[in-house]
Amino acid sequence: MSTTEFDWISVGHIDDLPEGRVKTVTARTTSICLVHFDGQWAAMNNHCPHQKGPLGEGTIEKGLDDKCWIRCPWHGWDFDPLTGKPPGGHEDTGQQMYPLELRDGEIFVGLEPEPERDRTVTDVMVDTMINWGVQSVFGMVGHSNLGLAESIRLAVADKSLRYYGIRHEGAAAFAASAYGKLTGEPAACLTIAGPGATNLLTGLWDAKVDRAPVLALTGQVQTQVFGPGAFQDIDLASAFDAVTAFSQTVLNSSNHAELMSLACKHALVEQNVSHLIFPDDVQTIPSDKPGSGPEGRMTGTRVIPAQDDVDAAVALLNSAKRPMIVVGHGAYSARDQIIALAEKIGAPVVTTFKAKGLVPDSHPLGAGVLGRSGTPIASWFMNEADVLIAFGASFSNHTGIAPSSTIIQVDYDRMQLGKFHPVKVPVWGEIGAFCDVAGAAIVKNPQAEDQVSELAGRWTMWRDEKQRRLAEDHGKGIHSFAVFEALGALVPDDTIFAVDVGNNTYSFGRYLETKGSQRVLMSGYLGSIGFGFPAALGAWAATQDKASLKGRKVVSISGDGGFGQYPMDLTTAVKYGMDITHILLHNGELGKISKEQRSGEWPVWETDLVNPSFAAFARLCGAHGTKVTQAQDIVPAIREALAVDGPALVEIMTDADLV
Repeated sequence: MSTTEFDWISVGHIDDLPEGRVKTVTARTTSICLVHFDGQWAAMNNHCPHQKGPLGEGTIEKGLDDKCWIRCPWHGWDFDPLTGKPPGGHEDTGQQMYPLELRDGEIFVGLEPEPERDRTVTDVMVDTMINWGVQSVFGMVGHSNLGLAESIRLAVADKSLRYYGIRHEGAAAFAASAYGKLTGEPAACLTIAGPGATNLLTGLWDAKVDRAPVLALTGQVQTQVFGPGAFQDIDLASAFDAVTAFSQTVLNSSNHAELMSLACKHALVEQNVSHLIFPDDVQTIPSDKPGSGPEGRMTGTRVIPAQDDVDAAVALLNSAKRPMIVVGHGAYSARDQIIALAEKIGAPVVTTFKAKGLVPDSHPLGAGVLGRSGTPIASWFMNEADVLIAFGASFSNHTGIAPSSTIIQVDYDRMQLGKFHPVKVPVWGEIGAFCDVAGAAIVKNPQAEDQVSELAGRWTMWRDEKQRRLAEDHGKGIHSFAVFEALGALVPDDTIFAVDVGNNTYSFGRYLETKGSQRVLMSGYLGSIGFGFPAALGAWAATQDKASLKGRKVVSISGDGGFGQYPMDLTTAVKYGMDITHILLHNGELGKISKEQRSGEWPVWETDLVNPSFAAFARLCGAHGTKVTQAQDIVPAIREALAVDGPALVEIMTDADLV
């Protein structure tokens, strides 16, 4: 091939490489060892044939024969710096050499024209994943997932997929979990083998126990070194078995499109975690197969309850004088029908903490959150109710639904019905379908009490109580109610909240009054500290993918303990321009644990924290950061942060005892 037929690619300037040195350069995607030796220049394949050690990171050294050699930095193999030949080598051995030209001090390497890229099995699987509706991937690219990462990169370049490179794989799993909770559809998280994969487990357990669909894609060592204990080789199938509804290793003999289709279907139908393991050598196997999709493999989700069960529920509700509705997170898709039913019979609506905002506190029948994170309003109406109807609620002990009550429970998951104790009328069916079928037959009892007026009175009493609490001041920081009163007033009516774990979360549930169509995302059953900010990454990604979420503001909330779990992923938000406002309640301790130690008559021990200025940290990361030490500065600080087009953090110095 003549020199005119090469693609000549600049790899630097002659001043970049002193005499007697080597360095690694890249031409297109080809890694090259560039040599400057004895007044001459050379370019050779950068990979040592032993274990692909990078020759460009090696040295030129004199051997026992007084000849100079490039020495591989990994295991000491030698090569002639100008010809690439090994000691005693023959003409057909040694490193591949590339033509090199110097032009006005610039170094050019000649490569043959790039051949058309072969389609691979991971191309097939990424195409299939996209066909099933996966739109975002959170992850970290590394040595054991590079073939899969290349397929994802090409999909991102084609604008058929979005990718967010995170700083810790745990943040990727929490982001994907929050995305699934918000949309009901899976996002993917990508890691390498070994520690990258195991770092996902906490976030995946969060998704599993809260019934959020997630697709986990983990690299793996090459198939020929499975088992003996190669570098980063662990039994990923066993490690992920308990946390997944579907977990399979991708092999060269697999039906690759079918494997990805099954993973996506399990995530969607089971609302659970699916996992695929990609051995390094399998990822680049050529394949000319097309991807597949959900056509002919999915049905509608409307399950109409049995008429006998509907009739029993209607009879109880029609006779009730003080009915009350309890709404759980599983009822979100039927929120409009539930509100219509509540208005028809004048029933107060309380929510579980996970469902906070599903029926907003601004609604005349909204009675707030029931349970440990709730309001006295919700508790009072539950205690006075003669019939409870629970929609999509799991009867968590944190919610505290009285098992002795007369309860109608409606759920699309048969295992949730009467799971912890018997209920009067269990109804299996899709909640919206129940509301539609039963709605026409349900009428308000003429002898029912006026709970709407009672509810307004109870709200007045509770708001007066909150203002009295605001007057408390121990001189150790701002009352959390001041934070959430201001935040609730300032955020848009369609805000998406991502909350963490701790006293800050309890105060959010108790004090912030929701409005409009706001959503709340939390680590419900797992209760994992650190969820809040990574969840905001996932929620923001969902606002870019889903038309119904476009333009919605994302606000995350944590304490200093929670934010300290994944602080460096603030740079992820900066890198991708994520419009997230983070409210950080800084009290210098794990306040909830201190409180539990005191209530259990234990000494308070090892709950104090040494923290930086988080506002200054945010600014160092390239985000907006401001610190608040006086209550009168909360409103302007939050208002300013909400107006920032990008990530912003408001650090508020609070009193750990004023929750």
